[in-house]
Amino acid sequence: MPAINNQTIMIKNLTSVRGIKCWGAHIGIKSMRRDLAIIYSEVPASAACTFTQNKVAAEPVKISRRHVRDGKAQVIVCNAGNANACTGEQGRLGAEAMVAATAEALGIDKELVLVASTGIIGEPFPTDDVVDGIRLNVGKLSDDPKAGSFAANAILTTDTFAKEGFLEFELEGSPIYIGGIAKGSGMIHPNMATMLSFIVSDIAIGPGLLKRAVTECVNASFNMITVDGDTSTNDMVAVLCNGLAGNKLIESETDDGYVLFRQKLEDMMAHLAKLIVSDGEGSSKFVEYRVSHAPSEEIARKLVRAISGSALVKTAMFGRDPNWGRIICAGGNAGVPFDYTHVDLYLGTEEEQVQVLKKGSPTGFDRNSVKRLLRESHLLVHLDMNEGDAESVGWGTDLTTDYVMFNSVYTT
Repeated sequence: MPAINNQTIMIKNLTSVRGIKCWGAHIGIKSMRRDLAIIYSEVPASAACTFTQNKVAAEPVKISRRHVRDGKAQVIVCNAGNANACTGEQGRLGAEAMVAATAEALGIDKELVLVASTGIIGEPFPTDDVVDGIRLNVGKLSDDPKAGSFAANAILTTDTFAKEGFLEFELEGSPIYIGGIAKGSGMIHPNMATMLSFIVSDIAIGPGLLKRAVTECVNASFNMITVDGDTSTNDMVAVLCNGLAGNKLIESETDDGYVLFRQKLEDMMAHLAKLIVSDGEGSSKFVEYRVSHAPSEEIARKLVRAISGSALVKTAMFGRDPNWGRIICAGGNAGVPFDYTHVDLYLGTEEEQVQVLKKGSPTGFDRNSVKRLLRESHLLVHLDMNEGDAESVGWGTDLTTDYVMFNSVYTT
């Protein structure tokens, strides 16, 4: 831990949550980086997950879907460098071997093990390396903060930095802790989510209610980001809540504790989601898309998704081109009622925006002023429908020549 002026600065992350131990190790799948992460709760926890909606699902996704059905889990183990997707029987057996090795090493039931993988699709799964790595590293599990950071680094693929978060809040006079990590840089267009995220908390909450909270929070955070429009085979968000904070078990959505926890969980997911977008492969801009005064939240979300996912809008952001027609066109392709003659549209940054449309008509804005604003690295596109009270927000990147070059030689 770093020290400043002879004072030790405590870094809070996954391991700051009561009863959580972690480790991240290099086991040889990747040449330079850590590539095996283990996140363990000392007691079985309420668990809820969301998974990829891609019809081609990786082998660990299939297993974790089954294991989380009863709403309980105790450990998450994840390898990086190999997706274990499109690997057939060999990959299925490899994912099952991950489960068996983890359960045996920890002395727990196999059904309490969640597994995940990330990396190149279609490569034979290195079962022996992963199983040996699990057996070697389970004994290193630690609640030291550096162990949490090791785990965060061990799930990365093309990411340029680890994505971590920690927050705390008070419930019934006691602190509740939430820690989270995520990975994602390319193949980002969640449905659930094109990424991995593992979140732990010491709050006591029933599995059914946790599942509801996770689904709602994912829809408002990870499902509102995009980098390149591709949904992966390995998407997974897993949340474990082990109850060691000692609060009264939350069992009703009308409970004040549930309302507070759900908001804090969404805050954590939004934080991690934004970190993923900020690390988008080859991107040069972080763009927030905001739709306000919509007839419903569903309409607002679909508009955000359509506009942020448009390749033409992304390239306009890259080229600093105030081409509002591309934004309106994307809105018209969202599959929801959309009358552009009611729309006010603003482009710029959070600090300075220029209205380019008023009730669907150009405002005669100064194009050079808007182009100057679009040079900034953090941009805002705000579409006001003027048709209701609902709103939604999402986050995306520009589409750059660097992205094309990077992904044209990804496996070579």
